[in-house]
Amino acid sequence: MTTTAPAASTASAGTTAITNIAALVTNDPSLGDGTPIGLIQDAAVVIDGDRVAWVGESSKAPATDNAVDAGGRAVIPGFVDSHSHLVFAGDRTQEFNARMSGRAYSAGGIRTTVAATRAATDAQLDANVARYLAEALRQGTTTMETKSGYGLTVEDEARALRIAREHTDEVTYLGAHIVPPDHADDPAAYVDLVTGPMLDACAPYARWIDVFCEEGAFDGDQARAILTAGRAKGLIPRVHANQLSYGPGVRLAVELGAASADHCTRLTDADVDALAHGSTVATLLPGAEFSTRADWPDARRLLDAGATVALSTDCNPGSSFTSSMPFCVALAVRDMGLTPDEAVWSATAGGAAALRRSDVGRIAPGARADLALLDAPSHVHLAYRPGVPLVSAVWRRGRRVH
Repeated sequence: MTTTAPAASTASAGTTAITNIAALVTNDPSLGDGTPIGLIQDAAVVIDGDRVAWVGESSKAPATDNAVDAGGRAVIPGFVDSHSHLVFAGDRTQEFNARMSGRAYSAGGIRTTVAATRAATDAQLDANVARYLAEALRQGTTTMETKSGYGLTVEDEARALRIAREHTDEVTYLGAHIVPPDHADDPAAYVDLVTGPMLDACAPYARWIDVFCEEGAFDGDQARAILTAGRAKGLIPRVHANQLSYGPGVRLAVELGAASADHCTRLTDADVDALAHGSTVATLLPGAEFSTRADWPDARRLLDAGATVALSTDCNPGSSFTSSMPFCVALAVRDMGLTPDEAVWSATAGGAAALRRSDVGRIAPGARADLALLDAPSHVHLAYRPGVPLVSAVWRRGRRVH
């Protein structure tokens, strides 16, 4: 299979048609076969500037200035990764090795990364964010959220968000990741810091506010106070919820109108019902379960109840050190009860819903021209051929970037 697309470093003037697409996932049922992924066989896409101008059957494609022959391969929307932690230094290889070897490990977990991140220079942190975003882009991710949470001082949290903002608009303030060691004896004082001076310093750089609502982190009352303070500053809530234990995180997220409740590993019937009847997206992070050998979230249960499900990498150095959305799609199909169609939708349109975006996660007229060409005839191959680098080309904002 060959393509006549221009080199990644060049931009084509005018309109571009990508034709001879074996299977096009649009995520718009009105454009395709009526299913949620809106599949079109033998399809074409026309790009005009940074937007999709037309989609349909390849034989009906309008004339354009440039042409790309997809060679009978599949095209999907660019992945939308709505949960990651990219502003950090160091890694936790020893911790992972011990966990996978069945050995006890007493190092500090998140606190280890906090120490390394505080010690890193701005240039080192910036280079790390750029590296992991580029790594994700090569695998088809065209929109990626990322968080602070490894600084946990006013200066370091603001620095993390300032650096993240240079790379993505989807930036989340996570001062409430854990209570740092220097506040271990007075968690209430740390909550006051997170909702006061730290919030004031961080809000200008962030769109979202997050909290780890979990045993050993922040309880329901603390999480409510943190999210409410952030909302008063114009930040939209999202919640690390119900990962390690049953708790109030999911229902608090729905109550406060959070965009997403992330992890959702341990859910009661009441939690599932709340997600099914609210606007909060259940964001599942299969990389975390894979890397910690934890129980898998039951995606089937959520979908059957009517909840909206997103998939994300949770890319971070401790519990899910992967930037690969294709890997997460394969895990979700194999171990979480999703069909290949549902997993691809959740990794694209679902992620867009978790970020309250309508311009990404779909291939339809007016949407941003973010798409991935697979070296396969169908999107199903993302789960069918796990671990194989199937993304052969990526367009972001109408430009071929990989």
